[in-house]
Amino acid sequence: MDLAASARKLGFCIVAATAACWVESALAADPRYPDWPCQQLKVPGISIASVWAGPPIDTTDTKPIDATEAELVSRLAARRTPMEDARKLIADYVVGTDAERQEKAKTLFAALYTTLNSQRDQVMNGIERFSHKQKAMAEGIREEAQKLREAQDKAQEKATADQAQSEQLANELAWQTRIFEDRRKSISYVCDVPVLIEKRLFELGRAIQDALNADSSGK
Repeated sequence: MDLAASARKLGFCIVAATAACWVESALAADPRYPDWPCQQLKVPGISIASVWAGPPIDTTDTKPIDATEAELVSRLAARRTPMEDARKLIADYVVGTDAERQEKAKTLFAALYTTLNSQRDQVMNGIERFSHKQKAMAEGIREEAQKLREAQDKAQEKATADQAQSEQLANELAWQTRIFEDRRKSISYVCDVPVLIEKRLFELGRAIQDALNADSSGK
């Protein structure tokens, strides 16, 4: 076996070992959630107490009260809306008598809570589906690497390499490895999304409370 072939074989062995380590680390994260690959602990739902310190909210009725509020919720929930703009939108909405402002503040945050908590759930479910597929792919890479090692060993023993089979296995493994590595590198960003959603909900809640308090103190 020439030096290049030896180096390639060693490289595939390293890739297979890396895939195995990824699977083991993902499984070790939290036994309650075997498909949760993130360093951040999985918290199934956002606690209202952690993101809202305003008037008590009834979480059983969290739909926007009208089309205007529904449109506002959509704009505020979108992370592409800067928080500076979100604060202004909130301040312009939470107006009226004390009772009206209280009601607007509560219904607005309740609708935001439902919307963003649902988005967070969808992202987390997607992360677990991604992790499950990634673990299956890692197992496939290990199996392909084993097949390649066996083919190369047989070729070395016979002193006649089956170049077609060896090259086909090598190309398949290289392609799978590239996809696996690209997806593995993206997981750290994806894992941050639930945290970013919860952070935005907290900031929106604080902005609603600030608008409510600012209007009261101005009287």
